[in-house]
Amino acid sequence: MGESSDVAVSIITPTYNAAKFIVETIGSVKEQTFTNWEMIIVDDCSLDNTVDIVKKEIESDSRIKLIELKRNSGPARARNQAIAAAKGDFLAFLDSDDLWLPKKLEMQLLFMVKNNLAFSYTDYRIMTEDGAKTDIVFKVPSKLGYKTLLKNTMIGTLTVMLDKRKVGMVQMPLNRDCSEDFGLWLSILSRGIHAYGLNEELAIYRKSENSLSSNKFKSAKKTWNTYRKVEKINLTSSLWYFANYSINALRKHSRA
Repeated sequence: MGESSDVAVSIITPTYNAAKFIVETIGSVKEQTFTNWEMIIVDDCSLDNTVDIVKKEIESDSRIKLIELKRNSGPARARNQAIAAAKGDFLAFLDSDDLWLPKKLEMQLLFMVKNNLAFSYTDYRIMTEDGAKTDIVFKVPSKLGYKTLLKNTMIGTLTVMLDKRKVGMVQMPLNRDCSEDFGLWLSILSRGIHAYGLNEELAIYRKSENSLSSNKFKSAKKTWNTYRKVEKINLTSSLWYFANYSINALRKHSRA
């Protein structure tokens, strides 16, 4: 996809006390081979100097935008603020401690445009909290529908790209007892849209000690609550999906 393309990507990045990692995260965006992007950073009342760091980055790159929330509201509300402000045709998600490889946007956009896709995601690697890359790379399935996703939360948020023209205006559910990003993917797929996997390692997920992926019980509880409170799935079906989710999660975490 050439730089003459008028397609633009809006990058959705919530921040909270991200001073330790945000420069590296922004750097991975600035190194993208596709350059027609805006990075919308929404700070959720950080107590450190995250905002000052972002403002300094803005001085040298006007593609970076900053929204400061007035009260701490959680990452879903921060993402929703960024989504509402996004001007690009495509949305991409990148949390404040994760990284992209340089060809992430270019390759994923080409994949989506070539195949006329509304929703895509990619393979990603795990790194430790201190930034050391591990040998663990999550290979994603080539296609996911609504019922398949209910049984297997294989989509890494840092890899997702959505075509706004096809999915319309989207917002994450604001129930903190639920998995907000998982809830958004389900809401899109419930309309008959499918998500397609690009089997290229294009992102790096930082696994910290207090991350949701490190707390398996909390993650499982949020998944269950998403079934019951967001998707309103009946008890019998929820138990079926949760049993499948648990098996797949055990397989996934045994590698990580």
